Amino acid sequence: MSLVILHNRFANTVLLYVVILCLWGFWRVIRKENVNGSYWGSLAIAEILIIVQGALGAFLWFSSLRPERGGIHILYGIVGLLGIPAVYLFTKGKGGRREMIVYAAIMLFNVGIFLRAITTGG
Repeated sequence: MSLVILHNRFANTVLLYVVILCLWGFWRVIRKENVNGSYWGSLAIAEILIIVQGALGAFLWFSSLRPERGGIHILYGIVGLLGIPAVYLFTKGKGGRREMIVYAAIMLFNVGIFLRAITTGG
C-alpha cells in the first residue's frame, strides 16, 4: 500500500473519529454532563491521530508528493490540529458543562475542516 493511499485512508479514520466525538459530546451536553475522564482521553487520542496524519502528510510533502491545492490543504490540517489545544487553553483545562459544549462545538468545526481538507487533497 502506498503512503498516499495510507494518508487518504487515515484521513477517513480521523474524520470518523472526530464525528463520533462530536456526536458523543453533544449527547453529553443534552444529558447535562460535564467533561469526564473518558472524554478527555478520547480528545487526547484524537489529537494523536491528527498529529500522525499530519506527520504522514509532511513526509509526503517532502517526498514531492503534493496535493494540487497544497497550501489550503495544509492550512486546514493546521487549523484542525490546533483546535483541541486552543479550546483547552481557552477553557483553562476546566471540565464543566459549558466546556463540554465548547468541546462538542470544536469537534463539529473539526468535522467541517477535515471534510474540506479531504476535498482539497485530491
